[in-house]
Amino acid sequence: MDLRQLRYFAQIVESGSLSKASRCLFIAQPALSQQIAKLEDEVGKPLLQRSSRGVTPTENGLALYHHALFVLRQIDQALSIARQDAGAIQGMVSVGLPATTVLAIGLPLMNAIRQQYPGILLNVVEGMSGHIAQMMRLGQLDLAILFSNDVSSKLDATALLEEELFVLFPESSPYASPGRTSMTVSEVAKLPLILPTSTHGLRRRVVAEFERRDLKPHVVAEIDSLSLLMNCVHDGIGATIKPMSALQLEGARGRRWRALSISDARITRRNYLHSISANLLSPAASAVAREIQDTATRLVKSGEWRGVRLLDADEQKQYERRPDEMLPAAE
Repeated sequence: MDLRQLRYFAQIVESGSLSKASRCLFIAQPALSQQIAKLEDEVGKPLLQRSSRGVTPTENGLALYHHALFVLRQIDQALSIARQDAGAIQGMVSVGLPATTVLAIGLPLMNAIRQQYPGILLNVVEGMSGHIAQMMRLGQLDLAILFSNDVSSKLDATALLEEELFVLFPESSPYASPGRTSMTVSEVAKLPLILPTSTHGLRRRVVAEFERRDLKPHVVAEIDSLSLLMNCVHDGIGATIKPMSALQLEGARGRRWRALSISDARITRRNYLHSISANLLSPAASAVAREIQDTATRLVKSGEWRGVRLLDADEQKQYERRPDEMLPAAE
């Protein structure tokens, strides 16, 4: 088995057809088919199911695809390390960030990397936390900030900070009288709420707090797009429950908001930095991991990242996880 065959196979799975893959790879389709046939002969199992609609991986093929992505990524990183000048930190690093985290740390992180490590090409992927977690499990990302420490037993998870969740609505909204800074859970339950779908970790965290009090939230819309959700809240369709980072760009748009804490329940979520085992990280990825921690600390201490608390050393040790250690999941 050679790396070229693995790259070809991965492209076919991602393209869903041999013809599309051949165009992406700039190789004739018969030659591509021949390479995949050799790969299947070496494995001893069929890897692709062919039909009039295209190709899909078999169960064995899907397993090979997931491992191939990880292997190819490690090879690319190894070559990048071997080619770099002595003393220079270079290479591409992929970082997965949920939407609210991008608003809080995305631009400061990009600026810090450009200033400190000009040889690093930072690839930031924004997405739902579930999608980012899946990309980490498949080896498609070097690093990710997620809200749970049990994404995979093969990943490191370092506890970074804790965000408080607030009730957010426009300043002109009638949901609370002027001057109020907090609401009770029972009061929030009476509001029309726009929340993420039920698969979203934030939604489960919020609903659990209502259920503890035998309350049911009045959900009028379920939206997994942060920008659309905030636009709907601003238009008066309902309030939402989000961390303060969701308001990061709203002031620049001329929008004025209120953020009320929940007085009889402290609803929080922890942020964890996930990576493969530290001894497998490239120098570039290790540098970005350190910069993520340093940037987050600076933003919290300066007050730029609001509604956030840094975890002390004991808390970090309690909630971190190393490969094949299973510590209690975050709330």
